[in-house]
Amino acid sequence: MDPVAIRLFGIDIMWYGVIISTGIIIALLLTEYTCKLRDIKYDDVLTIFLITFPLAVIGARLYYVIFEFNNYYKDNLGDIFNIRQGGLAIHGAIITTVLVVYLYAKKKGMNFLALLDVAAPSLIIAQSLGRWGNFFNQEAHGGPVSKEFISMFPEFIQKGMFIDGTYYHPTFLYESIWNLAVFLVLFYLIHKVRKRGVVALSYLGLYSLGRFFIEGLRTDSLMIGPIRTAQLISILGIVICIAGLFMIYKGRKESL
Repeated sequence: MDPVAIRLFGIDIMWYGVIISTGIIIALLLTEYTCKLRDIKYDDVLTIFLITFPLAVIGARLYYVIFEFNNYYKDNLGDIFNIRQGGLAIHGAIITTVLVVYLYAKKKGMNFLALLDVAAPSLIIAQSLGRWGNFFNQEAHGGPVSKEFISMFPEFIQKGMFIDGTYYHPTFLYESIWNLAVFLVLFYLIHKVRKRGVVALSYLGLYSLGRFFIEGLRTDSLMIGPIRTAQLISILGIVICIAGLFMIYKGRKESL
């Protein structure tokens, strides 16, 4: 599996970057549509994106490096800034994004929950596509599986998951499909539900639910002692989702 898409003027353009960039473009196009459903100016959201995106990348990388520092980066400090081979943690990006959007909304007098609602479907579809970057890097896979098991998948998946003589669970594919299903739910909700925050909380809960189980199959999990970090964050996400939806449907006034 060659992680290089093309070589341009002597520079390797990685599939990982191509796929992430494509996901961003699709997400922005979709957000232009969802903004109309919530009467939010797309120009405002585009401004927020231009501010948030580079900070989210930094947050995703910082999150990953923090948990992998003792295992790798303390002896390879120069690689901290090399993201071309992957090493971006989506939870770090999400946490950073929510924080930046909250601060921006508070400063500009915009509704924080409404902004998250219009962004949620775009974010999950970008995540669904972005997992294919992991495929080309042959990372974020699960444990070993038999030839019989992997033969249920298309041949190109079989080849991509054949690493150093062993077949592995294509967990990138499981999450990509799950995220696509979550997108369909969120796309329905943003058309049918007017209560602010429901779409964003549904994103948090549904994504976290799938990620919890898929993370249990992976071999490259970031860890806090014996605990998989992503599973811990996923449990927190599910709790926040349930508590938030309870508050919304109990009629509590929005204060965000």
